[in-house]
Amino acid sequence: MAPRPVDAVIAAARGFLGDRLTTNAAMREQHAKGEDSSTPTLPDAVAFVETTEEASRLVALCHQHEVPVVAFGAGTSLEGHVNPVRGGISLDLSRMTAILEVNEQDMDCLIEPGVTRQQLNEHLRDKGMFFPVDPGSHCTIGGMVATRASGTNAVRYGTIRENTLGLEVVLADGRVIATGGRTRKAANGYDLTRLFIGSEGTLGIVTKVRLRLHGIPEAMSSAVVQFATLQGAVESVIQVMQMGIPVARIELLDDDMMAASIAYSKLEGYAPATTLFLKFHGSEAGVAEQAAMVEAITAEHGGTGFRWATDAAERNRLWKARHDSYWAGCAAKPGHKALTTDVCVPISRLAEALVGAKEEAKALGHFTCIVGHVGDGNFHQMVLYDPADPQGLERAWDMDRRIVERGLALGGTCSGEHGIGLGKREFLEREHGAEALAVMRGLKQTLDPKGILNPGKMFRN
Repeated sequence: MAPRPVDAVIAAARGFLGDRLTTNAAMREQHAKGEDSSTPTLPDAVAFVETTEEASRLVALCHQHEVPVVAFGAGTSLEGHVNPVRGGISLDLSRMTAILEVNEQDMDCLIEPGVTRQQLNEHLRDKGMFFPVDPGSHCTIGGMVATRASGTNAVRYGTIRENTLGLEVVLADGRVIATGGRTRKAANGYDLTRLFIGSEGTLGIVTKVRLRLHGIPEAMSSAVVQFATLQGAVESVIQVMQMGIPVARIELLDDDMMAASIAYSKLEGYAPATTLFLKFHGSEAGVAEQAAMVEAITAEHGGTGFRWATDAAERNRLWKARHDSYWAGCAAKPGHKALTTDVCVPISRLAEALVGAKEEAKALGHFTCIVGHVGDGNFHQMVLYDPADPQGLERAWDMDRRIVERGLALGGTCSGEHGIGLGKREFLEREHGAEALAVMRGLKQTLDPKGILNPGKMFRN
């Protein structure tokens, strides 16, 4: 039997990676998918690179032999981004964890892609700065760049796109380029940084990230308020945003998600009702004023039990419960799995999207839990299904399509922050149109003519 091209890549890469290039079955299984519902696909090998030079050499080998290469960070993505559907090499960047620079006066830093938000903020804490983009999972910042992540703080601080100043990227043939820079604005050439942000490893592999940092606020407080109806909670959010109140976070858990979170996180003193979690940043006076305004607005829409959490331990407990909501939702029905949707709509259409999707799910017999970054018009509806039911996953996917269709009809997007990957490919052309999709394909062809970078993602073929 003639040797496969991937065998030539493996043999050559072992020359500079040694035992950090493995074909171990257990390691390949760990890199076969992320936290999504796609069918796992084993890569032929897993390569743990530790430098840009190693990543460049490996990608150049893959380009030479036309072998697929899929970047892998923490494996927390939800749309099949890291599933190596055509085999090849899973290029694991999780060992590239150096914080290379912190420029306190300019409030920026340079890091490697395997650094997590938690690791970076621990490093920055004594410097009076923090990195605000918080998707709610223990993901790598390189992965956040690849998927254009956002999360709970985006309503005030923006997404990863607004907080990235520049990148170092390995191209499909192994060349390395730098994009952007340290200045807060520039008007020269094409904005390559934004091109690679959200490209899901299909145009290049990120090996360094320069981030914008923010000062730790003088004062922080959290509040929780509960509602008898989902409609009342959403209308409160719309009014808060339209009045321009600068909340740092405004998160919604519907009654089913709140019930699950009370059970999972042992929250005491809360009812299983639709709930808003809020956080305020600023001066002592500013934080108090913001909270008072929000309390008044929520009361107008049926909000009750507006409760402050100024103590750091209590704030952390509440937000840990919010971050654990995915696991809480999964635990709500033992033996079930969850398909997590991701729709974003204009804030004025949020009530129609969210209430309508919940009512439709109930009518179709689905048990769902909703958690939303609602200040951005973004929400996730977890559709729980029984994996033992042969039709369970397909019924969940049908519900996901219905939620997306509703969002698109309201002027929204099929993905607010999870990206396209495998799961949302069918909606990309519908949202952007055939001509825009042709331009995207043209960019892919120009930067990756052999189609080796994360093939099968974004586009159906």
